Amino acid sequence: MRPYVDSPLRAFLVLASVAVTLYVACAPLLSARYPPMTDLPFHAAHSSILRHYWDPSWHFQEQFFLRPLSVPYLLHYGVAAFFMLFLSPIAAVKVATATLLLMMPAGMAVLLAGMKRSPMGALLTLPFMYCSLTHWGFISFVAALGLFCASVGFAMLALDRPTKLHSWGLAISLVLLFFSHIFRFPMGVMAVIGTAFFLYPATKRFWPIALPLVPSIALFSTWLVIRPKTLEAGGMTLTFDKTRWPEMKELIFAGFNDPAEGEMVSLFLRVSTFVALAAFFAVFVEGRWPMRTRREERFAMGAWGVVLVSALALVYLFYSLPMQIGLWWYVYPREITAAAFVAIALLPGLPRSVTVRAPLVTALALSGLVYGRYVAQKYAEFNAQTADFEAIAKELPQAPKLLYLIHDHSGSSRTVSPFVHLPAWIQAEKGGHLSFNFAGFGAAPIAFRNPSELGASVPPKVPLRWEWNAYPFKVLEHGAFFDWFLVRSSSAPDAFFYDDPEIKRVARQGKWWLFARQKLNRVSTP
Repeated sequence: MRPYVDSPLRAFLVLASVAVTLYVACAPLLSARYPPMTDLPFHAAHSSILRHYWDPSWHFQEQFFLRPLSVPYLLHYGVAAFFMLFLSPIAAVKVATATLLLMMPAGMAVLLAGMKRSPMGALLTLPFMYCSLTHWGFISFVAALGLFCASVGFAMLALDRPTKLHSWGLAISLVLLFFSHIFRFPMGVMAVIGTAFFLYPATKRFWPIALPLVPSIALFSTWLVIRPKTLEAGGMTLTFDKTRWPEMKELIFAGFNDPAEGEMVSLFLRVSTFVALAAFFAVFVEGRWPMRTRREERFAMGAWGVVLVSALALVYLFYSLPMQIGLWWYVYPREITAAAFVAIALLPGLPRSVTVRAPLVTALALSGLVYGRYVAQKYAEFNAQTADFEAIAKELPQAPKLLYLIHDHSGSSRTVSPFVHLPAWIQAEKGGHLSFNFAGFGAAPIAFRNPSELGASVPPKVPLRWEWNAYPFKVLEHGAFFDWFLVRSSSAPDAFFYDDPEIKRVARQGKWWLFARQKLNRVSTP
């Protein structure tokens, strides 16, 4: 078989593509101490809980218990916890986040290779690493999109040319998909099985995908038995809502209240359209169609059919799923990003001629670089917007019992508040207790212990959406458990604590106000 890198120019294009991809994934994360991803602070906190669970000075074991199989959203947390062995919590979470984001272009590259196309076509996915879902902090979900594509790509490779490498690639991709996003996993399995059927006229094989399916299917079967009720979707109905189509663009790319973001996306779309048209004409100019053999033609049509059916199924889910399933919110909006991402593989493959391919790859890389630089600049702005938080966080001791209230969400260019969970970084870096935690939803691999258990020290429950709505706070009712109180407000929030004379203001930085419980010396009188 002809080596993929067979000329200096081709080698340069590969290295340049990898370098640009790494830049787009990493530059925004390196531009801000606290990346303005809405949910990322709690992903950091849960990663830290996993890392420091058995260290009593962090006070995690008295609050939480681990359930890695019944709620297997472990990939992000596990990678971050591993890097916390060598790095600070913030640095480790950034490395883990970049690793998961890179699964998007890596997965698309595997899919394109399985379809017998140039993996460099994965440059078309560069903006998706910082789509709206990423800014939300849905890192496991976007990584699962890449793993979905990788699973289908390895299935194609295994069916076309059965090797141990392709079989292991398929098995590992599916296991990682299981631990990345459990509801994306059945879709991946169905797509892999569908791939075998679509490619059967060309390959006459089913068996190469059988053994690689076993480990992940075994994990999934175990999960079906031990899963908590919070992960069940009983009673859910699909209702087709054709009025959703105007939402598509903003649901995919609308991370900032800045028209420049749309301009960056439009630039990349124009370049992508030009590249797709050039690639389409190259199919005929280079004599790639009609194909030389009946097997090649059947394989190409089958591979394209798998991607088409997958993309259409995801579009159907976008129009049919509800916004909320149980405690799971923002359900249907995710599917249009998934559909658009998968549909990239429907475009014609890059030209085979390296001299024709070079300007097209260069155009994609440069437009992706421009988008990545824009996101990095917007993330860098968040440093100034969180300097006050960074300063006031230093006032807190190790493992504080911290209640926080976000009354002011202003000050950021993000379309969704990046301040709502920001204090969770304190738990990630210092441990201790928080008044609100994702563990309370019952849909995370880390859950609160039963408060009645011996040795348990669990914060009291808070009402649903407490963190968003700044629920009417009553210090005697909600604050008795806590010793520290952090409030983001444009005006002094001292009135919230008047009813408890032990609580005094101890610091202020910008919009952040810190209060502490100070035990009063009570002198008894005869």
